[in-house]
Amino acid sequence: MSGPEPSHGRYSLQRESDTLLLSLHDAWALSRGLAPAGPVLEALEAAPPPRRLAFRAEGLATWDSSLVAFVYAVAGEAAARGLQVDTSALPEGARKLLGLAWAVPARPAAPSAEDDSLLARVGGPALATWTTAGDALAFLGETALAFLALLRGRARFRHVDLLHAFEASGVGALGIVALINFLIGAVLAFVGAVQLQQFGATIYVADLVAVGVARELGALMTGIVMSGRTGASFAAVLGTMTVNEEVDALQTMGLRPAEFLVLPRVLSTALMMPALVAYADLLGLLGGAFVAVVGLDLGTLQYLQQTQDALALRHVLIGLVKSVVFGGIVALSGCYYGIRCGRSAAAVGEATTKAVVTGILLVVVADAVFTVLLHAMQL
Repeated sequence: MSGPEPSHGRYSLQRESDTLLLSLHDAWALSRGLAPAGPVLEALEAAPPPRRLAFRAEGLATWDSSLVAFVYAVAGEAAARGLQVDTSALPEGARKLLGLAWAVPARPAAPSAEDDSLLARVGGPALATWTTAGDALAFLGETALAFLALLRGRARFRHVDLLHAFEASGVGALGIVALINFLIGAVLAFVGAVQLQQFGATIYVADLVAVGVARELGALMTGIVMSGRTGASFAAVLGTMTVNEEVDALQTMGLRPAEFLVLPRVLSTALMMPALVAYADLLGLLGGAFVAVVGLDLGTLQYLQQTQDALALRHVLIGLVKSVVFGGIVALSGCYYGIRCGRSAAAVGEATTKAVVTGILLVVVADAVFTVLLHAMQL
């Protein structure tokens, strides 16, 4: 048995044969800071190394979590060196807290981005994108099968859900669609007038507004608005159902989510979009007419006649066909991220954000594809 080693603040060390005794004394409080563990580590490395670490608490006055943190760190270092650790002399409360701490394994630290190679930083997102694309194709396949079941009259969903989806994607969106498209028509008239006035052709503002709104902007802006409104709503609702395990319950009962949840929303949005776009076209034309009559001093009848001459039926039909595609994109994006949502409240917000961003992106991409194809077909 060797003599006691010097005291280190709130503890002292003593070597007895192959056992290192760590005696605790005084008051342990976070207000005094954490006790240094360096002297204990030096004693563990001493030659010959001890085989056992034992704690003594006869001189301990009061303690809090600072004591638990100290013992946890020291005992972990001793165990890593193969020492037997004896904590039986510690207060019962401290032993229980240590038991809880040891029951949960330490979570390994995530590798820092600076340690990753360029290939890993590029390959990780690429693989995630590839996986998401495959999952999205599987989701599209499930939805297509649900539509085939609908055509055969075997799709199982509640008709009241379809009516609610019609209301949410139709009547509920009239206000914001009217405001946005009226202002778009007004802005388009202002922008066109700035250039056309230089050539004394202000009357052709009617042509610009009529063709631009009916063919492109009416459907495009309505699709973007519906993505931020209806697509986000679908993602939030289905995401919450996923978190609450309601989607799992439907599958347990033998109902396919693609039929019961996705099909009514996609069907209602795709069918309501042409009506919304026709409404948006009317408001866009009114916005352009308001600017032309009030701001550009054009006659009302003259402007309406020029609009009638410029607006061919094919322009209106092109916008309506686009609207059906845009509606399907918006609904599918919202439903996909809602069904594939994680199992936490934060995951619902993330799914909603992804649904809006993806919906807007795909709507713009689809509009660009339509434009190229229609130009190639000379329509």
